[in-house]
Amino acid sequence: MSATPDFEGWSCPLPLRDHPNIVLGHGGGGKLTAELVESLFVPAFRNDVLQRLGDSSVLPALAGRLAYTTDSFVVQPLFFPGGSIGELAVNGTVNDLAMSGATPLYLSAAFILEEGLPVATLGAIVARMAAAAERAGVTIVTGDTKVVDRGHGDGVFINTSGIGLVPEGLDIGPALACPGDVVIVSGTIGDHGMAIMSVREGLEFESLIQSDCAPLSGLVADMLGVSTEIHVLRDATRGGLAAVLNEIAAASGVGISLRERSIPVTPAVASACDLLGMDPMHVANEGKLVAIVARTQAEPILARMREHPLGAQAAIIGEVVDRHPGMVVASTGIGGTRVVAMQIGEQLPRIC
Repeated sequence: MSATPDFEGWSCPLPLRDHPNIVLGHGGGGKLTAELVESLFVPAFRNDVLQRLGDSSVLPALAGRLAYTTDSFVVQPLFFPGGSIGELAVNGTVNDLAMSGATPLYLSAAFILEEGLPVATLGAIVARMAAAAERAGVTIVTGDTKVVDRGHGDGVFINTSGIGLVPEGLDIGPALACPGDVVIVSGTIGDHGMAIMSVREGLEFESLIQSDCAPLSGLVADMLGVSTEIHVLRDATRGGLAAVLNEIAAASGVGISLRERSIPVTPAVASACDLLGMDPMHVANEGKLVAIVARTQAEPILARMREHPLGAQAAIIGEVVDRHPGMVVASTGIGGTRVVAMQIGEQLPRIC
């Protein structure tokens, strides 16, 4: 990354200037750890709970059902078109909460830092995390920092956990798809995986491919404002659209029938996938969801999704059927059909 963070904007910048790169002492629990926490993390994530710096954070009691999730992020490169590991860490956890219909509230953030990492790079990641948390409406209330030997950490790994509140009476889960339900995707697929690939491999395409990394909780809230007849929500991350739909089909004991031509893919992503021999349905996303909804509510929900910036290109792509249970089948543009199987491994490792 070319931009250098402004140390003058940080709290107590001089101790960090004395150690411009991460050293093992930053994870030792002593003075260097305290300087890193108090000079970088606390100012960036500033809130009343975090500033107490206790061994645990005391939060107000929440009435109702809680959603809780945890995730780890090891993407390479750390910065890519449309985002960074910082935005991924926030948005990925926010989206996991939103897929249960929860309103995301609180996050934790743990950093595994590699010895030698420039503090300026860490500062840029933390600043992006703070901005992403503000956009998503969540508060980072606790965290941790550890440092590993040079050559053992690949820069930065981040683990986040999240807590959200699920409205009473709402039940959304992968085992609740029913024959007759409609399958909706919130927008173009494959953007994130191809953005990572283009940077990692130094590939240049006719137009810039940017990651779709974004928080989906606002879009989900708008959808639920139209109808609670949303049976399944999933964000199509690793394994892409194909993996998510296969998981839903298996969990619900149903078949899923897709119309391949209805699945939105940008021309740039389609061309990149053709060049690399990849299927966009197997490529990761970080800001797209799949919704399985009651047929009677599909059109109103779709209309509301298209009014939201993150759902402007939402489309109905298929339906749930009682045929071929546990399988996903797509009708092709030339009038045939094909089985859309889940891949054994990852097409693109280290994408989140």
